[in-house]
This record gives sequence, C-alpha cells and structure tokens, in this order.
Amino acid sequence: MGVVTAQPETTGTPTSLKTKRVLLAAPRGYCAGVDRAVVAVEKALDLYGPPVYVRKEIVHNKHVVSTLQARGAIFVDETDEVPEGETVIFSAHGVAPIVHEEAAARQLKTIDATCPLVTKVHHEAKRFAAIDYDILLIGHDGHEEVIGTAGEAPEHVHLVDGPGDVPNIEVRDPEKVVWLSQTTLSVDETMETVRRLRERFPKLQNPPSDDICYATQNRQVAVKKMAPDVDLMIVVGSRNSSNSVRLVEVALEHGARDGHLVDFATEIDEAWLAGVDTVGVTSGASVPEILVRDVLSWLAERGYGEVQEVTTAEESLVFSLPRELRTDLKAAGMATTGTSDHA
Repeated sequence: MGVVTAQPETTGTPTSLKTKRVLLAAPRGYCAGVDRAVVAVEKALDLYGPPVYVRKEIVHNKHVVSTLQARGAIFVDETDEVPEGETVIFSAHGVAPIVHEEAAARQLKTIDATCPLVTKVHHEAKRFAAIDYDILLIGHDGHEEVIGTAGEAPEHVHLVDGPGDVPNIEVRDPEKVVWLSQTTLSVDETMETVRRLRERFPKLQNPPSDDICYATQNRQVAVKKMAPDVDLMIVVGSRNSSNSVRLVEVALEHGARDGHLVDFATEIDEAWLAGVDTVGVTSGASVPEILVRDVLSWLAERGYGEVQEVTTAEESLVFSLPRELRTDLKAAGMATTGTSDHA
C-alpha cells in the first residue's frame, strides 16, 4: 500500500451556513491502479491499433468505457468472445487463474492490468491456501474482484458478504483461519465484520497488510470530515463502482443530511437543492476529473459558486504499466509512462 502523509485541514466551518457553497473533497477521483489500467488500454490502442479487446469493464465508470469504445476498444464478458490470436486486456479488478488458462488456450496476447493492490490480495490467498488455512474473504457476492481472488483458492475461500453473513460461516479448523478483503469496501463496515468474525473465531489471523486500498480509505476519510457540514453530498461515480457507492453510505452515516450518486451532472435533480446551503462533492476512484468539473459548473450556475477544498491526505503513488505492454512499447520506441487522457 502506498505511503500517504496526513495533511492539516485546509478549511474550517464558516460561522454562517447561509452562503451557498461547495466543499470539494481531496483526494478524490482516479487512484494509481485505475490510472494504470486506463493508460494501458490507451497505449495498447496507440501501439497495436484497434480493435483491442478488454475483458469486462477496464474500470467501473461509464464515461471511461464509452470513451475507450469510441477509440476502438471492444469490451467482452468472457475470454471466448475474443477472436483467437488477438490482444486482450484484463481489467483492474483482476481475474482468476482459469481465465489466464482460457486465454492461453485461445492463443491470445494478454495484458494484465490488474491493480497491484488487488494482485497483493491474490498472493495472500495463495499463500494461506498453501498452508491449508480457511480464508474468510470479506466482499460483495458477484463483484469481479471477489470472483478473481476466490478463484486463486476456491476450495479454501469462504465469502463473507458483510457483518450479517458472519453467522453463516463454517470452517474446518478454527485454529487456522485468516480474513482477507475486497479492496474497495467501507473501512468501518469491514472492521465490524472482522469484529464479529473474531467473536466466532478467536484465533482469526489478520492479513499481512491492510487489504482495503489507500485510495478507498483516503476518499472515505475526506467524506467523513466533510459530512457533518454538508446538507447534500454528491458523489460522482457509476452504480457498479463499489468504492463510489460506499462514499454515499459513509456520507450519510457521518452526518450528511442527504446524499446521491451520479454519473454525470445532468443526473442531478434540482429538487435535491431545496433548503441546501452546503453541497459536498467527491468522486470515486475510477472517475475522471472532468466529470467533477462538470458538476461544479452545474452547481455554480445555480448559485453554488464558492468552492472550498477539504484536503485530508496527499497521494503520490504511481504504478508502472503492465510488463507485457512496457516491453512492446519500448521495442516500438514509444513512451512507457504517462497519465490517462481522462485524468
């Protein structure tokens, strides 16, 4: 996990809340893993030319996916939809080993854009399975990241879908149990799930390092700081983005009067602004900044022109592009680093 340095508050609460204003969370938007994955698709299109196939959505954001489609990326649900011999990119959420085997059988050129922090959880699952532990994987049933992690050791993994699922869990040996988690969960809910698991399994081991990613935690911390001063929290993000959905929940749990998730500014309902003095704005880790700027412009047109940034952390982590892609870019004399066009 990246090293994040806490920063002092950059805003206070004005003595009067009558002035319409926006509190803008920092950090927000793209994390290092998302930027890496999106850049991987952009660079692959530049290098190989379209079409480039992508298994699942490269990241969970409608705008990013549609923009890449316009450039020639073809998104598929399964590997067998990719013509033999073509290039396929695996999404930031990771895939199970069987997907790599399917790609090899079809002689596909693969570029693995799995977020390195997700890869870390995969390695943890393999490590504990090798010493015959039961692995309690905290996450949402059906989420692509959970499917990929569970696929590393399906005979050892038990999915725990929140605190309410804890009573349903049975293990072979309560002395050999470890918990891991999806990287994009609510920190508070995950810790409550762990607390309940430990009541059932006192010998439960923690993962070697925190599984919830730095960006997910940082965005939640910023929202927690803002929420008590916010009448309405607008989170920019797609509904299939787990970390974006969590931000709305965190805002409401920590004092925001109202909160909504929107993909685009055009989805904001003006009725939400009734009686609202302070609007909080943030975005999930797969959201390009241009969508946040659109929301700020929409709000400014309706009198919310004062914007105060609330900074709770600084982020500087950068991941290198997938090895397979870097090799081909270098051979072609093209840059092996860069920032997404959508950042």
